[in-house]
Amino acid sequence: MLPAAVTTFRLTIMAGLLGAVVALVAGFARQSRYRFIRWTSTVYVEVFRGTSALVQLFWAYFVLPLFGLSLTPTAAAVLVLGLNVSAYGSEVVRGAVKAVPQGQHEAAVALNLSRWQHLRLVTLPQAGLAMIPPAGNLMIELLKGTALVSLISVADVSFEARRLQIATGEVTVTYTALLLVYFGLSLLISGGFKLVERRLSRHKRVLKLRSVDMAAAQ
Repeated sequence: MLPAAVTTFRLTIMAGLLGAVVALVAGFARQSRYRFIRWTSTVYVEVFRGTSALVQLFWAYFVLPLFGLSLTPTAAAVLVLGLNVSAYGSEVVRGAVKAVPQGQHEAAVALNLSRWQHLRLVTLPQAGLAMIPPAGNLMIELLKGTALVSLISVADVSFEARRLQIATGEVTVTYTALLLVYFGLSLLISGGFKLVERRLSRHKRVLKLRSVDMAAAQ
């Protein structure tokens, strides 16, 4: 089951990276001054949050080929899991951005920062720290969600456990091992996020002052 566990972890990382990028885009898009962008991002978020991830997976793998777009099982899994988790992640981004003190935004305006400088020097350094704990929770949820991909023949750890159970007839040992694998992977992810959070927290004051220092230097 160990090679299959590596497959599960790799799926989680790939889908997580896709989800992080889309979540950032959707999270900022939902606060756009342009109504069309806000509505488009809102529809995307509500559709993926309001429908089953299993149905989304089947739709991507079985329905998209009818429209001329065929995906491999792995590609369909990464795409659906990434887009699904990003719908939840966009709310994390939006909440973290709103949590940045208004005074910081006013200071950026007073310093005549451009929108890009405002985002890079003020918003992201402070909002990013607030995103880490909920992002860690979403990654663990994503890890557990990868169990669905076995239903489209991706040889993840759940697929391998089912195959071993059928071959050996051993239920208790097989599924206990499966529980332990998921638990171990979740501890690995949780530990990684806690390490990042701990290191960034040590520099929290630096992150808060960074925008003022760099703006003054410019």
